[in-house]
Amino acid sequence: MAKIAVDFDGTIVEDRYPKIGPEVMFATDTLRMLIEAHHQLILWTVREGELLQEAVDWCHERGVDFWAVNNDYPEEKPSDRHFTRKIKADYFIDDRNIGGLPDWGTIYQMVRDRSTWEEVLEQRNSSFEKTEAPKRKKKWGIF
Repeated sequence: MAKIAVDFDGTIVEDRYPKIGPEVMFATDTLRMLIEAHHQLILWTVREGELLQEAVDWCHERGVDFWAVNNDYPEEKPSDRHFTRKIKADYFIDDRNIGGLPDWGTIYQMVRDRSTWEEVLEQRNSSFEKTEAPKRKKKWGIF
């Protein structure tokens, strides 16, 4: 089980802040699968107040209920924070990652397998190298 911080705008939905954009394909499906696998999801967003509640409600309507919202654990109060707003999590899913946001299938695979981005790329490269290009038939002995 992992603690996973998930951004909202640009990650779960397309970035239309302060409005809520269309869902990023497979985002809520993947988040529900992670919840079913007993991972603790934290909604980690710059949204506050009414805009934050709109995001929480939007997710809830799609079957995604977070373990905590902008906190390390559900019972934490803003006054409990002594030093920083940085969330303590095992994984951070955010569109501002260097290299951008992987597709949600890759994100699920990485969490499920506890793999790194480097391992995913290495696996993809090795399977690509094993695939041979189709052989071309010679025509008329010219090629």
